[in-house]
Amino acid sequence: MAITKDEMMEAIKGMSVMDLAELVKALEEEFGVSAAAPVAMATVQGVAATSEAAASEDEQTEFTVSLQEIGPTTINVLQAVREVTTLGLKEAKELVESAPTAVKESIAKEEADQLKEKLEGAGAVVTVQ
Repeated sequence: MAITKDEMMEAIKGMSVMDLAELVKALEEEFGVSAAAPVAMATVQGVAATSEAAASEDEQTEFTVSLQEIGPTTINVLQAVREVTTLGLKEAKELVESAPTAVKESIAKEEADQLKEKLEGAGAVVTVQ
């Protein structure tokens, strides 16, 4: 029996972030495709728009906090990740063990700095991009 699009959407809504990442990877391998956004060729008008956008991008407003290394205190890092995210124990453990990986994306500079301090205080090596 075939699964309807609505049933598929409901199943995806119930999945954790880590399960979704594994699903994307499995789909990429199964069908030989990539989930990366395609790169469009620049036109003369596109180049002008790009230079205007680059000028407005000087002030970065959204940051990504990435966990680069766990360090010697895995449990402390795991607890810190659970404090700053909405992940459960299993999902947080998978996230920590899959380092280097993004912990939080598209957050404000102040929140990114606080998150970095908390994770580094727990013994992790963290970068803010």
